[in-house]
Amino acid sequence: MMKFKPNQTRTYDGEGFKRRAACLCFRNDSEDEVLLVSSSRHPDQWIVPGGGMEPNEEPCGAAVREVYEEAGVKGKLGRLLGIFEHNQDRKHRTYVYTLIVTEMLEDWEDSVNIGRKRKWFKVDEAIRVLQSHKPVHAEYLRRLTDTCSPACSPTNGNAPSSQVMDNNTPHCVVCSTQSSDLVNR
Repeated sequence: MMKFKPNQTRTYDGEGFKRRAACLCFRNDSEDEVLLVSSSRHPDQWIVPGGGMEPNEEPCGAAVREVYEEAGVKGKLGRLLGIFEHNQDRKHRTYVYTLIVTEMLEDWEDSVNIGRKRKWFKVDEAIRVLQSHKPVHAEYLRRLTDTCSPACSPTNGNAPSSQVMDNNTPHCVVCSTQSSDLVNR
């Protein structure tokens, strides 16, 4: 069953990208197990929980809300892992955060309404599971080991710098302590 929100308002930034937020939800600080949820469109496929931002909503607030709705978890929001742009089918700009899970609801909005499931995966297994149908989600996890360390968390990624990628992969702005401006290329 596909998720339907009757009063949903899609928000776009000044460049026409749909504004989205997501969280890589980890079991603990070691960040070696990540929680994935079943897709509302394809229940046999796993995805990273996330979705569209509401009007005037900050990315970090949207990320926490989406994780609560889709995965039924609460936790400690960590660093901004990056801002990912995906252009192939739809223009999305997704703010991806880390979150350490501190509470898991037994029943949550999407489990009750659409039968959504959740499951813990080792990070390398999650990358393999996501690569075939959601390569941009697999890229979030690859970025975890390629870029920011927990040292970024005091600024929560608010001092980003850009990293240019080729046209076939998502563009990501990664956190850094070197620059004070968000630069997209």
